[in-house]
Amino acid sequence: MASAVTWGSYFLKFRGIRASTSLDGQPAANAIAGDMVSRLAEQIGPGTATVSPKQDSSPFGQALEAALKGWGYAVVTDQKTDGAARTVPLAYIVIPFEGQMLARLSTDSVELGRAYTVTTTGAEPASALSVMKRG
Repeated sequence: MASAVTWGSYFLKFRGIRASTSLDGQPAANAIAGDMVSRLAEQIGPGTATVSPKQDSSPFGQALEAALKGWGYAVVTDQKTDGAARTVPLAYIVIPFEGQMLARLSTDSVELGRAYTVTTTGAEPASALSVMKRG
């Protein structure tokens, strides 16, 4: 799964889009992260693993970490664990597209995607949830 994180970072650099500039406000980042993590919990179970996202100080990165912790997941951002806990690598991307924000979360077993409309008070889903399971 580390390759997915690398690919995601490469994609952002290649397209000239930085995750930190994809969302202007914390309310939208919180709404999108909260929805996506709740959907992730439906797929892998709430609080069942240590999640390992790439460290990110963007509004969405901070909101994602808070949402993961809110659902009971342990979060390690330095990519190091003691080996005893089940660690789930997590890659994510949020990009603007035709007036909406497209969000994707990827683990080694599932990939989730959804479009959102950003509002003054947050964000609302603008599409059905896309779920792709692996293995």
